[in-house]
Amino acid sequence: MLTAREIRQSFIDSFLEKGHTFVPSAPIVPHGDETLLFTNAGMNQFKDIFVGLTEPQWPRAVNSQKCLRVSGKHNDLEEVGKDTYHHTFFEMLGNWSFGDYFKAEAIEWAWELFTKVWGIPAEKLWASVFAGDEKDGLPKDEEAAQLWTKVTPIPPERVLGFGKKDNFWEMGDTGPCGPCSEIHIDLGPEACDMKGVPGHTCAVNGDCARYIELWNLVFIQYNRQPGGKLVPLSAHGVDTGAGLERIVAVLQSKRSNYDTDLFMPIIDRTSELSGHKYTAQLGNRTDNAFRVIADHIRTLVFAITDGATPSNDGRGYVIRRILRRASRFGRELDMHEPFLYRLIPAVLDVLGEAFPEIKDRAEHISTVVEAEEASFGRTLDRGLEIFRGAADRAAAAGEKTIDGDDAFQLYDTYGFPLDLTQLMAQERGLAVDTDRFAQLMDEQRERARAAKKSNALLANLTDSELPTTDDQPKYDTDRCESTLVGWIDPEGFKKEGRVPTDTEVGLILDKTCFYAEAGGQVGDCGVVAGDRSEFVVETTMRIANCVVHRGKVASGSFSAGQAVTATVSKDRNAIKKNHTATHLLQWALQEVLGKSVSQQGSYVGPDYLRFDFTYPKAPTKDELANAQSLVRKKIASDLPVTWTVMAKEEAQKLGAMALFGEKYGDEVRVVAVGADGAGAINEAFSREFCGGTHVDQLGSIGGFKIIKEESISAGVRRITAMTGAALTAHLEQASDVVDQLTALLQIPADKLPERVTQLMDDNKKLAKELKTASKTAGPDTMAEARGLLDDGEKIGGASIIVGRLASTSIERAREAVDMLKKKAGSAAIVLGFEADGKVVLLAGMTDDLVKQGLKAGDVIREIAPIVGGGGGGRPQMAQAGGKDPAKIDDALGKGREIIKTVLGDS
Repeated sequence: MLTAREIRQSFIDSFLEKGHTFVPSAPIVPHGDETLLFTNAGMNQFKDIFVGLTEPQWPRAVNSQKCLRVSGKHNDLEEVGKDTYHHTFFEMLGNWSFGDYFKAEAIEWAWELFTKVWGIPAEKLWASVFAGDEKDGLPKDEEAAQLWTKVTPIPPERVLGFGKKDNFWEMGDTGPCGPCSEIHIDLGPEACDMKGVPGHTCAVNGDCARYIELWNLVFIQYNRQPGGKLVPLSAHGVDTGAGLERIVAVLQSKRSNYDTDLFMPIIDRTSELSGHKYTAQLGNRTDNAFRVIADHIRTLVFAITDGATPSNDGRGYVIRRILRRASRFGRELDMHEPFLYRLIPAVLDVLGEAFPEIKDRAEHISTVVEAEEASFGRTLDRGLEIFRGAADRAAAAGEKTIDGDDAFQLYDTYGFPLDLTQLMAQERGLAVDTDRFAQLMDEQRERARAAKKSNALLANLTDSELPTTDDQPKYDTDRCESTLVGWIDPEGFKKEGRVPTDTEVGLILDKTCFYAEAGGQVGDCGVVAGDRSEFVVETTMRIANCVVHRGKVASGSFSAGQAVTATVSKDRNAIKKNHTATHLLQWALQEVLGKSVSQQGSYVGPDYLRFDFTYPKAPTKDELANAQSLVRKKIASDLPVTWTVMAKEEAQKLGAMALFGEKYGDEVRVVAVGADGAGAINEAFSREFCGGTHVDQLGSIGGFKIIKEESISAGVRRITAMTGAALTAHLEQASDVVDQLTALLQIPADKLPERVTQLMDDNKKLAKELKTASKTAGPDTMAEARGLLDDGEKIGGASIIVGRLASTSIERAREAVDMLKKKAGSAAIVLGFEADGKVVLLAGMTDDLVKQGLKAGDVIREIAPIVGGGGGGRPQMAQAGGKDPAKIDDALGKGREIIKTVLGDS
């Protein structure tokens, strides 16, 4: 039996023999493509080639691409675990043609690999083709239908036509697309998982597991524009995708993808940790949990490896949702403590050879997963209190639906996925107002879009027309002569007429010294000047090989073909200093903290630099001081900074560091610090792949100071630092503050820390004294509570203490509950009081009564609506607030009634 590793390699080898070039998988987190949350298909990294933005480096390519489908059109999340073949993370085996071969070869070679190389019985295979779409004005793909029976022995009756939903592939709302032809396998009647369902018939593209799609051959012929219009591409391409997991299941004769060697090691490890056995049954909650966990941990490993971190929006929220789903399914296997991080070694064993990057970042992945899973319990507890309040309010109002505002608060504030809120609501016989939730989500997205208008200028751009800009001068000069080639305005790319003066545009020059935003360095600003005209450049960006100078005409007019002078602002020098300092900081951190430190992101602007890096804990003050000292010593040494362009493989052999997840070409620019000339690059103490601008000598950076160090997510730290003139201004401001404090306190500057510490200690002492005084002032809460105990009744040895207190503090009332529990030994307590016009209710139960089913949280949830409020808590202690003090006695009476009912004296 072939292993998954052997199957993956045989696919690649088959196409290498047919003149294809192996191209490594792109990161699962797309870099430079804001239209995608995650890489969801093999062709994502080739998008610019298909739309004509860049020239292909090879006419034919092959690879196994890491893919994640959890959002948008391609969302398999809710199906995972329920069947044998849906996944969030999967590998897409693919071969591509960029204007080379087309449909005939793609069909013939796919058939050859399936039937001759892998020996899949031809009689089990079916093909589908695009049947056309009236709305898009597209006819049936007759060419593909005829080729199937011409270049393969498949009979015409096993070539079926389907509509756009099944046989027209699109990467997203915009981008390259085209008709597709799929190869399906008939696994036989015994594979049907819908036997006995009325009206069900097994069929290709049906709803059971008998016919499974194995390979999708996409014929890239169109580009879908933002308005929905399909525009034919100048050059046709082929993009095929075959899910490795499904193919392995077929070739290993397994009924389920999860039964293959891609998943079973993970499932076996889960079984060891949980003590439960996997029986490979569908419709079984335990087995379903095994499948979900195995799928989701693979997703987490690859997404976090490639730069995603859990958060409450965008990619981060998707990762958080997946992790929390997996953690929740762990409870089906009686795993209530963090366990997902303990499955990571099993994933590395299965996939680490094909994707070594997951082994390189194993420690970081484990840190992020463990920390996030541990925090889930705390988030769950806080969110559950909010949820109970929302559910209680709905019940008190006689409603069967939880308000969408509450569901959105759970999502936005506590990171609760909507499906988790819906699940909890279903358990209480309630629904969730998803329409209102969706409305609030849309409003949030709209606010985000309004705050991020940068892409509005590009909305109607038909990319293939953009010219290539020579931006080599950016490394040598801040000023250069050039020619205005054209511009981009809201209508698209123009190269005739005059540049609009009343709106933002993007000027395109044949040559520029401006740096386009990339690699964390901000785009340059400055001026493009013509004869009696001036264009103010606010920022600079890159689209494929074209540099776009975004801004507005300040005076005069511009037209295509005009000679202009491009001048970068003086900010460029400050940016250079900060960028080189960022390289020094990474080197210093690796010297102090170890080589496991890896850049996770950066910001390089004129005012400050920001460096994000992987590290499992907060560096100590001494460690940060050591790193800062190392940077300063290198600056004082005034060593040279040089750069050279070389083959990527050669640079890697020299130890040059690459930004993780960044895609590089065959040749790279390497910035070396400390090497005397390009030929001595191996002598440099810092070598990095970098296309940014840098100082020539370290001494010109001036000073360097770490301003702040913080955590931005589990396992990822952030340092903010300053250099040059910005640092000087910062230090002068700080000096002014010190001068003011020394004058105010009339002490020398070196005595300030001691004096401030003393003042803080004095303040704490006074606050404590005030707190003690407040306890002795006014009504004696403890005396009132003891009086309620003396007057209370007993049921079976348990004291029933229910009553109203004079106005007090919540803290003092809680102390009273604790005191009553100790004095009574066995007690059921419900207290209420008014504070600042609001109601506070407290319930407390001793452990013996909790065991009898009397829980403080249950009592509070029952009585809180009476005073117009809600609350909850633990079985031993719970609290609620309310708006109607006039109903306190009614709530207390209800509390007494509940206690008596539970204790059997109603």
